[in-house]
Amino acid sequence: MRISTFTSKSLSARTAVTVGLSVAALGLGTAAPATAAPAHTAQAGYVAKSAESDGSRAFFEAVLKSVAEKRAANPSAAAVTVTYDASSAPTFSAQIARSTEIWNGAVSNVKLQQGSNADFTYREGNDPRGSYASTDGHGNGYIFLDYQQNQEYDSTRVTAHETGHVLGLPDHYEGPCSELMSGGGPGPSCTNSVPDANERARVDQLWANGFAAAMDKALEKVGR
Repeated sequence: MRISTFTSKSLSARTAVTVGLSVAALGLGTAAPATAAPAHTAQAGYVAKSAESDGSRAFFEAVLKSVAEKRAANPSAAAVTVTYDASSAPTFSAQIARSTEIWNGAVSNVKLQQGSNADFTYREGNDPRGSYASTDGHGNGYIFLDYQQNQEYDSTRVTAHETGHVLGLPDHYEGPCSELMSGGGPGPSCTNSVPDANERARVDQLWANGFAAAMDKALEKVGR
């Protein structure tokens, strides 16, 4: 099931806004490329107001469950490592690399790393509902980057915003351009792709003291 978070204003007006994420572990390994949304999935518009807090919480919990086994093997590490596979989104390799660089430079308690046995994947294709972060409840978790929307909006901002959900941040459409998680709210002219101080602090708080603390905080902190 899906949490779509980067639908343009024109598209969101035509799209039903729902959230139906299950709290299932994100998939490991490479996911097949997608060109459209599976018919059974639910979505929430990037600009439209919706029950995003519940969807963001479920997506964050999915990431936490996926990294749990790997984290248990090295519980004393200062930072949790979340691994991704970008092989199914070659068009956006530069934006994904830049998003990773932005987030790794912004926070200290969790790090993104490209590699095998991934906790989530990136995909690309065409979807009239835009870009989104998704978990389908069957072991597959991914960020989908829509071609058309990434031409309308700053592509690095779109990618960094969606990646923010992996790290535990909900949408905040009413926020200013300086907030990464305001997404498409400020309009296509907004090109900021860097989380603000509050967003950085929130991610570090969620992942402070490693995986166990993040899991304890998941239900309490995300979406509030």
